[in-house]
Amino acid sequence: MSGIMTMEELLEKETIKELRIAYSHCFDGKDLDGLVDLYTEDAVCEFGPEFGGDWVGKAQIRANFSAYLNNDEPQYSVLHAVTNPWIRLVNATTANGRWYLQDIFSRADQEQPIGLLGIYDDVYKKIDGCWKIHRTRIDFLWPNRHFTGLRSAEELQGY
Repeated sequence: MSGIMTMEELLEKETIKELRIAYSHCFDGKDLDGLVDLYTEDAVCEFGPEFGGDWVGKAQIRANFSAYLNNDEPQYSVLHAVTNPWIRLVNATTANGRWYLQDIFSRADQEQPIGLLGIYDDVYKKIDGCWKIHRTRIDFLWPNRHFTGLRSAEELQGY
């Protein structure tokens, strides 16, 4: 953990928080264009084999999210509740964030209201003054467990 944050660091972290929160609203509200716009052109979604493996680049990210969002379920039938943000600024254009995730079903016909529990592990890049998601991974904790853990400082230097 670092010491006292500067005002600039605090503002950068708040902007990154808004990015992950916008992801939840866009995904749950089925706003595909808004969702895809949150990513860098060369982004990678590391969602594991259950969700199609790595999704590389905006075109594949759009296609795969479209398959999830274009269903008969109403908007906000699943809520991505993200909490406990832990954001590390790596340098002026790279950051890492971890968030607890609870996927909550909002339909009365769901026997179990919790869909999954996990941790997002994101790498953010600042492009033309705007933070974007460059890589995202979900460490699944429940009902199936696939836990990778915190990205290392050395790994983050490669982005």
